[in-house]
Amino acid sequence: MQFRLIHLLLSICLFSIPVQAEKNNYQITVIAFYNLENLFDTDNDPSNPGDDEFSAGGAYNYTPDIYKQKLHNLATVIQKMGTEFTPDGPAIIGVAEVENGRVLEDLVAQPAISKRKYRIVHFDSPDWRGIDVGLLYNPSYFTPIEARPLLVDISQNGQKGGRTRDILYVKGILAGDTIHLFVNHWPSRRGGEAASAPLRAIAAGVCRTQIDTILHYSPDARIVVMGDFNDDPVNTSISKVLNTTGDKNALTAGKLYNPWLGLYKNGVGTLAYNDNWNLFDQIILSAGWLHKDDAQWRYYRTEVFDRGFLKNSFGRYKGYPHRSFSGNQWQNGYSDHFPALIYLIRTAD
Repeated sequence: MQFRLIHLLLSICLFSIPVQAEKNNYQITVIAFYNLENLFDTDNDPSNPGDDEFSAGGAYNYTPDIYKQKLHNLATVIQKMGTEFTPDGPAIIGVAEVENGRVLEDLVAQPAISKRKYRIVHFDSPDWRGIDVGLLYNPSYFTPIEARPLLVDISQNGQKGGRTRDILYVKGILAGDTIHLFVNHWPSRRGGEAASAPLRAIAAGVCRTQIDTILHYSPDARIVVMGDFNDDPVNTSISKVLNTTGDKNALTAGKLYNPWLGLYKNGVGTLAYNDNWNLFDQIILSAGWLHKDDAQWRYYRTEVFDRGFLKNSFGRYKGYPHRSFSGNQWQNGYSDHFPALIYLIRTAD
């Protein structure tokens, strides 16, 4: 387990912006989610058969030079996220498809982002491919006070012995406000969307149960549910099991707000497959983020971070995410997913 508690007195210097149609200046911060597309190290871990392909002599011919370049490429993306509004970029980044804590330590040490001094929260999970979720956070903005993995048991109707990624739960203080974070990477659509849907419903149920517990004791709690859900905003796992709505006026007790629904209906996505866009990467919020108290953090806007340098510039897959590998051939890209960002604002002092 790698979980570092940072006890410090926050000294926040957040970027102030004039928000359109508002008279006051506001501070702004960013929460992001990014599927890092198979961020493995080059060591062959005998306890993890899922990394064989990413070892010396494996199918991907995954060399130390490729690993070093992949880290550099990902750090370049993280460096640029959200900087139009805040020079320090995201305060919090949920990540998926990481092999272990070491690769996250190597990532945050990259020169492009090392000055931000990101810390990590990570637990090894039982996924059959050997990939986990994790959290990066800037200790100048966020202090974790509790973290644990939530087991997603799909043994009754799952594949590969019922082993999948844990959900990462982290409670902490974001520049003065207590928040609850859930980082998810739900079972894939391997075997078909319909056949695998019950597995994602199980994962959604695990997450929803923990959310209900928090809301029972704190109805106005600020909860962030982020991840690669392997489902779109309209799919049952998200719309029904997580109990979400894209309509702020329909936020009855217990419902979560999904600001990505409108984007999805307008054809916006975070990954493409067979000439169709999916919006699997989302950041979903509890109603507590939609209050009108300007002294506390509240939801402002979303963004699919799909800058031109992250896209293929020519060929059949022009406009798709410029991924790390095509088949087992290194493409010197970034990820097969675009990052998802949300922006939070509060009144500047």
